[in-house]
Amino acid sequence: MLGAHLDSSAYVSHLQQEIAKVDQAAIQNWADLIYQAWENGKWVYIFGNGGSGTTASHFAEDLGKSTLHEKDLGDESRKRLKVLSLTDNAGWLMAIGNDLAYDQIFVQQLMNYGGEGDVVIAISGSGNSDNVLHAVDWANRHGLTTIGLTGYSGGKLKDLAHHSLHVPTNDMGMVESIHLCLFHWVLNDVFARINHVGRYEA
Repeated sequence: MLGAHLDSSAYVSHLQQEIAKVDQAAIQNWADLIYQAWENGKWVYIFGNGGSGTTASHFAEDLGKSTLHEKDLGDESRKRLKVLSLTDNAGWLMAIGNDLAYDQIFVQQLMNYGGEGDVVIAISGSGNSDNVLHAVDWANRHGLTTIGLTGYSGGKLKDLAHHSLHVPTNDMGMVESIHLCLFHWVLNDVFARINHVGRYEA
């Protein structure tokens, strides 16, 4: 826990350094894949454990609501991004964890929902969460596009996923914060493309 050793100024400085290390092309690619899912009417599924699980919920909420102008949310004719966080169905998670195994909680949902061409965003700071890896492996074998968001060394997920957004730092708080920070740019970029504003103004 870096904040236990660094004062706030040093912590913020270190955070800036870590953000600057992230591959810019990987950030753009992340946005491209979500936009392509919207274009093609495909689903985006997001999941992770603990803090990464709540990040998945946050991503899904923002992508579901904030890829349109608020004034357009009542317009039934507007094309929507199909997005679902697999961390939020508590009953299903508990049933799978109890009746099968915890490492099955995401892959079992994907078996019901997922289809060829859908996009999976798998979040794991360590890159080694078995339940995340099982789901990504299944998705890879069934024609879904997988994106791994990782930290530390990237673990197994960094190489298993088709695409990777890696935050190469060894502090979980910073990893999770940077994932969320960069996601908000991705959200803004997808919003701009869907609505033809800002850099994408027609």
